[in-house]
Amino acid sequence: MTSTESDSVWTQKGSTLSDKSARKEFGLTQAEIVGAIRAGKLQYRQNNIFGNPYLRLIRSEVESLVNEKYGRNYLKKKQLAKELAETKRELKKRKAQVASLEKRKTELQNSLGECE
Repeated sequence: MTSTESDSVWTQKGSTLSDKSARKEFGLTQAEIVGAIRAGKLQYRQNNIFGNPYLRLIRSEVESLVNEKYGRNYLKKKQLAKELAETKRELKKRKAQVASLEKRKTELQNSLGECE
């Protein structure tokens, strides 16, 4: 990989993530991330936002590390679990909306009955 090719990975939207995001999204620990960096499995760049330092990592390398460490199905399982949680959350929200609308419908029907 040439220098410009490797640099382009760092500028492409979605191709990098912070160490904090890697911990949250992939279930890695900071020690695992640092160990992979020292072993040469992860490239990183130091950044900071509002004076707070963090490590930028290449997403594809983090995914490869997770596949190597936990197996291929781990990422798929994590993605499915995340989607399931989001679906449950959305269903709960919609059920609350339906209940609220049903209550309002009843109120309106009662008000119409009183007007007659």
